[in-house]
Amino acid sequence: MGEFRFLTAGESHGRGLIAIVEGMVAALPLDEEYINKELKRRQQGYGRGPRMKIEEDKAEIISGVRYGLTTGSPIALFITNRDWQNWREQLSVSPVEKEAEPVTFPRPGHADLAGVTKYSLKDIRPIIERASARETAARVAVGAIARRFLEEFDVAIHSYTMAIGQHHRERGEASSIDWQQVEASPVRCAHAEIDKAMMAAIDKAKADGDTLGGIFEVIATGVPIGLGSHVSWDRRLDGRIAQAIMSINAVKGVEIGAGFALARLKGSQAHDVIEPNPRSKAKGLPWRHVTNRAGGTEGGISNGEDIIVRAAIKPIATLASPLPSVDLSSGEKAKAHYERSDICVVPAAGVVAEAMLVIVLAEAYLDKFGGDNLKETLANYRNYLSNIS
Repeated sequence: MGEFRFLTAGESHGRGLIAIVEGMVAALPLDEEYINKELKRRQQGYGRGPRMKIEEDKAEIISGVRYGLTTGSPIALFITNRDWQNWREQLSVSPVEKEAEPVTFPRPGHADLAGVTKYSLKDIRPIIERASARETAARVAVGAIARRFLEEFDVAIHSYTMAIGQHHRERGEASSIDWQQVEASPVRCAHAEIDKAMMAAIDKAKADGDTLGGIFEVIATGVPIGLGSHVSWDRRLDGRIAQAIMSINAVKGVEIGAGFALARLKGSQAHDVIEPNPRSKAKGLPWRHVTNRAGGTEGGISNGEDIIVRAAIKPIATLASPLPSVDLSSGEKAKAHYERSDICVVPAAGVVAEAMLVIVLAEAYLDKFGGDNLKETLANYRNYLSNIS
């Protein structure tokens, strides 16, 4: 079995987004409706901008699926940008008589300045278009394929909002979270009593021409022991997870399990005690961890507990009341460029993080269990479980 991987292409206001997925096994049931359900989840969330009222993200499967089953060939997906109709001239592929007015006022905190300098451009527009979080729609579509694959192994992935601005609620055990409440919440919060406070904070930021960040948590349940490896740095599962989550727009911090809180504890308090499992026949292992401060990984390997990942999202860099900047064409002081944007993306970022986590886990499953057909992969997986129980 080859490596599971994906590429995306497309601009925020271009014709659309493209994703190509390679390495998925044959005979996996998959349809557009399943993918589009995940895309709809990404578009929701209190604090999203007017762009989400324009778009209705739907993925079209171009190749790699026949009669509702994957074929083992690369899967190509296309997501149309409805707003492309208003940007045809500005983002024309062919030369035009009169080019659009260049954007020369970089936004502090965005890719604008670094990107336009790196690629020696005079117009920030190409950087804006590709660095936009619009690209994450393609990642969510890819993640839906990986999620559909992991469902065959009884893995479930959820996310919820822990904090928006100053409003924060400590996490509870995954088993105690009401996921229906999370999905129904406008801010994807597990605690209904602070929904209104979070939404009020978003409203205040919008009125002030400002933006808000926060923290989300992603939890994967049903992951077996043994994914990843300790033998080389790039095979460590926690390292691969951290890279994937850190690659999401506006993420500036990632922790697994108790994360930074472990730095304040003694060794005798920080680690998860191992004890005999009284339900060994049900779980398949003769031992269990009493706690899960490690967040489901030890030594770069999954340890059979829930994978728990937390990330900090900085406030969006595009402000209705722009920060001071410079005009790259003149070198003079200026206000940063403003373009319609979200006020808070924490709820949506959690959905994107689900996609990135499930992509990493699907890759780890295929790396561990191999197979070119779903039936073969499942047989290898079941054989492994019988050997370790």
